[in-house]
Amino acid sequence: MRNIRMESRMDDLDRALLRALQRDATLTAEALGRLLNLSPSQAGRRRARLEQAGLIRATVARLDPGKLGLTVQAFVQVQMATHTPDRARAFLRLLEAEPRVASVWTMTGEADYLLRVWCADLAALNDLLHRVLLPHESVARVQSQIVLDQPKRDAPLPV
Repeated sequence: MRNIRMESRMDDLDRALLRALQRDATLTAEALGRLLNLSPSQAGRRRARLEQAGLIRATVARLDPGKLGLTVQAFVQVQMATHTPDRARAFLRLLEAEPRVASVWTMTGEADYLLRVWCADLAALNDLLHRVLLPHESVARVQSQIVLDQPKRDAPLPV
């Protein structure tokens, strides 16, 4: 849901600050100030206001999957056999606890969930599909697509 109140209070400098932080979240108030033509204290106050408003949810590091031995990325569609609240919660707990599942989306259409997964190799992907997902009592079917290349990396949001 959009925060209309905060959006109406944002100006071009706020948007520029958000764009800069999406490219490099480690920028200091001094560096942001130079970039935005503001004093470090002004830049720091703007950043703090945007964080407090929830526009900046976290500061994280993007890791290189290949250097971590994660050579297989896949998208897995999951169709549920049942949609009872208890079983759906149990399935979501399973996904939350599974480190190979990086992201989960609920979907319209034939699949109920779309998972983005990272595995060390095809054997690990097979293990995830056949020993973790398919045996769950709520799962009717899974379908996976292995990523061959990612020509456009996860891009910043259009601010």
